[in-house]
Amino acid sequence: MELKSLISKLHPLERQVLPVLKSETELSAIIKSSQLDEISVMRALQWLENKEVLKILKEEKKIVNLDTNGIKYKEEGFPERKFLEALTTEFQSLTTIAKKSKLETEEINACIGILKRKLAIDVKKEEELMVKLGPQADKILKDGTFEEQLLKKDFPLDLDSIQDTEKLAFDELKKRKNFLKIEDEKKLTITLTDLGKQLVNEDLSGEFVNRLTTGMLKTGSWKDKAFRAYDVEINVPKVYPGKKHFVNQAVEYAKQVWIDMGFKEMTGDMVATSFWCFDSLFVPQDHPAREMQDTFFLGGDLEKGQLPNKELLEKIKNTHENGGNTGSKGWQYTWSDDITQTNVLRTHTTILSAKTLSQLKSEDLPAKFFALGKNFRNEALDWKHLFEFNQTEGIVIDKNANFRHLLGYLKEFFKKMGFSKARFRPAYFPYTEPSVEIDVFHPIKNEWVEIGGAGMFRPEVVVPLLGENIPVLAWGPGFDRLILDNYDITDIRELYKNDLKQLREMKVWLK
Repeated sequence: MELKSLISKLHPLERQVLPVLKSETELSAIIKSSQLDEISVMRALQWLENKEVLKILKEEKKIVNLDTNGIKYKEEGFPERKFLEALTTEFQSLTTIAKKSKLETEEINACIGILKRKLAIDVKKEEELMVKLGPQADKILKDGTFEEQLLKKDFPLDLDSIQDTEKLAFDELKKRKNFLKIEDEKKLTITLTDLGKQLVNEDLSGEFVNRLTTGMLKTGSWKDKAFRAYDVEINVPKVYPGKKHFVNQAVEYAKQVWIDMGFKEMTGDMVATSFWCFDSLFVPQDHPAREMQDTFFLGGDLEKGQLPNKELLEKIKNTHENGGNTGSKGWQYTWSDDITQTNVLRTHTTILSAKTLSQLKSEDLPAKFFALGKNFRNEALDWKHLFEFNQTEGIVIDKNANFRHLLGYLKEFFKKMGFSKARFRPAYFPYTEPSVEIDVFHPIKNEWVEIGGAGMFRPEVVVPLLGENIPVLAWGPGFDRLILDNYDITDIRELYKNDLKQLREMKVWLK
């Protein structure tokens, strides 16, 4: 920055502080010489640092100061010395010692313990505790205890400067009530840059006006004034306005992608019966996905849920047991009404697809639907697994739909979500055939990450729910894994850690 331009941008506080910096480098001295309060000086120094005029060096250290009892004993003398001075080589009672030393009972009790450890007294128990001078008493009376020697120093002390025997004395005094206190001390030192060294030698006494007033405009006096220039380069405080959680931003963006592709949104409850979560999708009642290690079952008043109409229930039951009118043999087992009534936290949004199919009529077709919402599975947590996660669901019901259309819809969605590398692998699911597993490439982990499955609903799903066998494209990839790369997150658990700094600084959805 040119010197002339810089001078024109200086605030009055900066102009008042700069001359002082020729000779003063510590904050306390700058405050005193500038005759400004600490807040004004700190503002000026921070503004000057932003202009690269100076550097503020911060030094933090812990200091030891005397508390109320420490101050008292430094002035009046240590209680141990008073106690020893009241003793003789003959045993005396504590009552006599108290009168001579004028110490409180609490102080006397403390002195006995301390001096006994230092071999400065001998004690014996008669009707009352008796005390006399011990072998180390003369030495302590002459030189003082280590604690007494430490107390003679000039306080405050730098904590790091206390070493060796002084450290032992410090540890002992620290145990005593209201004796020492440890405080944090922050020291600021100012160092001028080359630009600053030039600036402090300039004449800064010229008058610069900070504000254009209506009076100046009316009288025209502004023409003779020199105005302080606006500094558009200076750092300003960061403002963190309220905003939506970044995951919610991504969810809203993805919903709009599906809407732009002509899909209607499906919504529904997070609690569902096993009928809708599993049975309607031709998942057998003894399938491992229904076990407690994979699914959250509800208990108490919510253990059992309400089943659909008897006609639909009978269709699904027959399909499971013998294939019904789908041309399938079904699963060849005996259906259980108790199992189908159990309530669960939904394990996938495909529940919504099943319910939607059951409500459609011929005149509603062709149709396209999507869902994006929370699901719950009893997963072990790691960098790519959560027990609560978002899934994006989709179905296309169209007599002319085929498997290539399915892949096309998915590729278009992933492209709009910012993924150039996605792949499809043959897979098996109880309710789709053919089926694919969808992977996207994670550049940081340098591996393909599975995000969910897709396929065409089997007749055993479509016929009982829709009433006729029409091609239905279906998919349900996990959504949370899809958004990690956009937010530079490598661990899925960080999406919901509720770290205030992360929430404030997280960028908006950029895809």
